[in-house]
Amino acid sequence: MTKVDAAMIMAAGLGTRMRPLTESRPKPLVEVGGKAMIDHCLEKLVEAGIQKAVVNVHYLADAMEAHLAASEYPIEFQISDERKQLMETGGGLVQAQPLIEQANFLCINSDNLWTDGPTNSLQRLVQAWHEEQMDALLLLVPKDAAHNYQGAGDFHLDDQNRISRRLPGRQAPLIYSGIQLISKRLLRDAPSGPFSTNIFWERAIGEGRLFGLMHEGQ
Repeated sequence: MTKVDAAMIMAAGLGTRMRPLTESRPKPLVEVGGKAMIDHCLEKLVEAGIQKAVVNVHYLADAMEAHLAASEYPIEFQISDERKQLMETGGGLVQAQPLIEQANFLCINSDNLWTDGPTNSLQRLVQAWHEEQMDALLLLVPKDAAHNYQGAGDFHLDDQNRISRRLPGRQAPLIYSGIQLISKRLLRDAPSGPFSTNIFWERAIGEGRLFGLMHEGQ
């Protein structure tokens, strides 16, 4: 089984949809259940054996850096600084890539809250990883089971768990959870500047190398 002990945590967003909570703090530091959202993610990463994490920062970056510096989680943090320009998800991954030594790593949106099924969801991704077949493995959720989601869905899965996109004007049963396992192969030949991870995903879909795993929790 592939060993994965590194992660990228997406924490640079502006949090505009959560105002006024985010007027004085970055979205990942908004507390849920008495704990910052990013700390919920960090607990899951520790459970999954992650030892190193790159965190990108932009909005109220000093507060995020101070929070991580005061953290007692047994994770070595490195900062990918986007203060000068917010790079979006794909550009953020490319900018952080030199800080990630490992060929395969987890990528998590820092505003995610989830419960696991019988097994830690991040460990399930690692266990399901096939190096020869995959450039990325996305954790997917049935849209009807996703709290507060009202869209048309994102993806379909075939019988080999390969991902395809929802067709325009149609419905799809699955949505992206904000959690994925990535090979650095996914990031090759990247455009410059800010851009969405969707650019990488579309190429991987066309090559049959984007796969999905169904989430067992909530």
